[in-house]
Amino acid sequence: MPSAGRPVSVTLYGRAGCHLCEEAAAMLARIGKRVPLVVTAIDIESDDALLQRYLFEIPVMCVDGAEIARAPISEVELEAALRALVG
Repeated sequence: MPSAGRPVSVTLYGRAGCHLCEEAAAMLARIGKRVPLVVTAIDIESDDALLQRYLFEIPVMCVDGAEIARAPISEVELEAALRALVG
């Protein structure tokens, strides 16, 4: 769990050409202007296990291995969850 004031490390699972994944990345970029974030995007096609796990679920966002959001994603709810992690 991140400490107060430290950036939240968010992992965004998606794939190239996924418009929902592109929207999720844009959403994180907007939220990142207000909440300290470090975002790592992972293409699920780079790993067979990830592809099997998330093929019909993307985009999926995780913090410290725990899922915090999946499609459909509400920007307001996502920002609230991330703010709570920053403290």
